[in-house]
Amino acid sequence: MNVSTTHAEASVTRTSVLIIGSGFSGLGMAVSLKREGRHDFIVLERATDVGGTWRDNTYPGAACDIQSHLYSYSFKPNPRWSRVYAPQPEILDYLRRTAQDEKILEHVQFGASVERASWDETRGLWVVQTTRGVFEAPVLISAAGHLSDPSYPDIPGIAKFKGQVFHSAKWDHSCDWAGKRVGVIGTGASAIQIVPQLARTASHLTVFQRSAPYVIPRRDHVYSDAEQGMFERFPEAMQELRDELFWGNESRFPQRRQVPAFIEMVRGMASSHLQAQVPDEALRKKLTPHYAIGCKRILISNDYYPALMQPHVQLETSGIECIDETGVLLKSGEKVELDLLVVATGFEATELPIAESIHGAGGQSLAHKWKDGGHAFACTTVSGFPNFFFMLGPNTGLGAGSMIFMIETQINYIREGAGYVLGHGVVVEPDARAEQDYTDSIQQRSQGTVWVSGGCSSWYLHPGSGKLTALWPDFMSQFRKENGAFRTEGYSVRPAMAAVQP
Repeated sequence: MNVSTTHAEASVTRTSVLIIGSGFSGLGMAVSLKREGRHDFIVLERATDVGGTWRDNTYPGAACDIQSHLYSYSFKPNPRWSRVYAPQPEILDYLRRTAQDEKILEHVQFGASVERASWDETRGLWVVQTTRGVFEAPVLISAAGHLSDPSYPDIPGIAKFKGQVFHSAKWDHSCDWAGKRVGVIGTGASAIQIVPQLARTASHLTVFQRSAPYVIPRRDHVYSDAEQGMFERFPEAMQELRDELFWGNESRFPQRRQVPAFIEMVRGMASSHLQAQVPDEALRKKLTPHYAIGCKRILISNDYYPALMQPHVQLETSGIECIDETGVLLKSGEKVELDLLVVATGFEATELPIAESIHGAGGQSLAHKWKDGGHAFACTTVSGFPNFFFMLGPNTGLGAGSMIFMIETQINYIREGAGYVLGHGVVVEPDARAEQDYTDSIQQRSQGTVWVSGGCSSWYLHPGSGKLTALWPDFMSQFRKENGAFRTEGYSVRPAMAAVQP
């Protein structure tokens, strides 16, 4: 039950569980609670629709780089995926249908941007101030995601540019780039999907590259009506495919451990792909990475290299000095005149903005707690933040594999943890020592991986401490083995000082 009460100052809505965000993690969490028979939860969503990053990233060419049948809930299989790698509109439609089918929309407060969440020790609950009023609950779950807030480059003069400029995650669909001089800053996962689309009609396209990515072929194809019909009639065939895809991705982890045979295999694949698609030796040299493969995200594309081969497309590697009113001044002294500038520089993945808004015992913010890098017990809970669970937080990212597997693992853990809290009327909080021991074990496992010794800088590492804070440095199956079920070991458990009856 969710109950609203009105005070002189503000309206307060009380419930048992508050979930921040309605992307894959928040929506999946809500579905799990509802299927268990729990209806006393509210999802706080700052936007006007569900979908998270798949709602916000609508740039041309946006698609998943994990196979569709694996990049979907195991409890909500979709036999009608159109192709191996689904495009953004199809993934968003899947999330919308999930919310409708599972009757989650009645639990969502849209336009409720979290301004501050504070732990009230006296009453044993979280008080969350939003743009839609105040919400209170004994259990708070952050499912805001780590690819939700765009990261902008710190380039002098970017605010002076008089042409159009926007981030890839904030695409301006009123913009027509046909016949225009376009620049793209970045060569990551979004950029290599955007560049081929812009190259089709731009009069001139300049791609500003800081470091070359490794790119391998995109093994994509359209599922026929017969294949889709088979998946629909025989769910076991769809599950077999999902299992095959999972273990195929799992087998790629030894590459990150720098096992020579595995490294050579994937490096040979990337090198052959580059050689086959870029015959121009000078351009191929620019596109050859100078760090260990896997140190940064390995990208998949069949049309990025061909787009760069076109005569009106230029790859610029000399570095950006500054930006002025009409374009980009390079460190070489040359000037690139532009009409449109697209910033494809990723997200605030290590310094999560939601952490600024969450305040635990004693008023300490989660951002302050994580000033030297994010860390959490079981990658989910944080000492000093009672009855609080964080999804897709520290060390939950993957260098290879589907994040949905990680999300579902955390869903199981949190559902059981929240059930324990509410069923026993208690407050749970990880012990600081247990949390430190756990995060130490993660850092020990990261030693020797390509992410910390591969010779590159990436968003996987915290910029201040240099620690691996974004990725899980082990097999996905090991993550589930360690973090798939809630146990009270490692936690302090105490009675709630005041029982909250919604």
